[in-house]
Amino acid sequence: MTFEFATAHRVIFGPGTFKQAGAIAQQLGRRALVVTGKSASRAERLVQQLAAAGVAAEGFPITGEPTTDAVRAGVERAQAAGCDCVVAFGGGSAIDGAKAIAGLLTNDGELSDYLEVIGRGQPLTKAAAPLLAIPTTAGTGAEVTRNAVLASPEHRVKASLRSPHLLPRVALVDSELTLDLPPALTASTGMDALTQLIEPYVCPRANPMTDALCVEGIRRAARSLRRAFEHGGDAAAREDMALASLFGGMALANAGLGAVHGFAAPIGGMFPAPHGAVCAALLPGVMAANVRALRERAPGSPALRRYDEIARLLTRRPQAVAADGVAWTGELCRALQIPPLRAWGLAESDVAAVVEKAMQASSMKANPVPLTEAELRQVLAEAL
Repeated sequence: MTFEFATAHRVIFGPGTFKQAGAIAQQLGRRALVVTGKSASRAERLVQQLAAAGVAAEGFPITGEPTTDAVRAGVERAQAAGCDCVVAFGGGSAIDGAKAIAGLLTNDGELSDYLEVIGRGQPLTKAAAPLLAIPTTAGTGAEVTRNAVLASPEHRVKASLRSPHLLPRVALVDSELTLDLPPALTASTGMDALTQLIEPYVCPRANPMTDALCVEGIRRAARSLRRAFEHGGDAAAREDMALASLFGGMALANAGLGAVHGFAAPIGGMFPAPHGAVCAALLPGVMAANVRALRERAPGSPALRRYDEIARLLTRRPQAVAADGVAWTGELCRALQIPPLRAWGLAESDVAAVVEKAMQASSMKANPVPLTEAELRQVLAEAL
């Protein structure tokens, strides 16, 4: 057995830990580019902390999904302001954008030199600028992953900038920052977290460390996601989901994902669809397709037994089998009011183009069994 495990240099978790942000940033630099989501006003407390710690702040909001153009603009802003560190405060979009900016601040060349699929895919050779990542949603786990997923409007696809150098210096996870998330955002980000626990658990590159994270994360998400959706102020449920998201990020960074994220990359690049909502709409169908394909073409695969274990974790019934897990996931999506993909503009006429791009996505290569084009078309059509 051989495997490698890497994560953020330092992880700080717990309600109330946000108050440490200023002191942590002071250890990283003197002038920070503060990358936020579209609502930069949410970061006012952070900016006050930075000021009290003697760290100057240059704000840079990222509205919507991070794009290649936004990252280039962020690098220019940071360079013009003389920033020597980066602080990300927001959801996965802000954190991914911040990681890419931090990486390009210290590495020569253009963004396209380092992007996968649509660029040259060259490795980053220098450590990124020091980055403090503070998630305000519980979904992506981007605070502990080594890639930044960026949308390229000109290519109508999402591509990754990937390097161990992109791992944040510090991940600061305070579940209290998620208490005011609206139900729809709680649902979509929470389903992203659940997906990022299920896919690494059944992927071929799973290892004992990622298994432990996935099992514990699935257990917490199963008991708390619906509770957080229905009762947003439930601190225990929010803490469970923050930890599930963190564990999912660690697991995917060290094992892999699968067909759900293989689809999510082209869909996110082609349509104005939130990543978590796309994952949620696809997860039950991908689980069902994988189980069918495994039974038909790889009945001895350990992934089949793992789908049974997922069902037991989700349903909390010791006799549950894979089909029960698929059914439970579909029911959860209905309870969380997850919209079908057509809500984001996808139509039957788009199926062929999306499947063609999805088959080239890096995440698709980590699926527990190769799915045929016909199987992928069926999954996508059912999610419409």
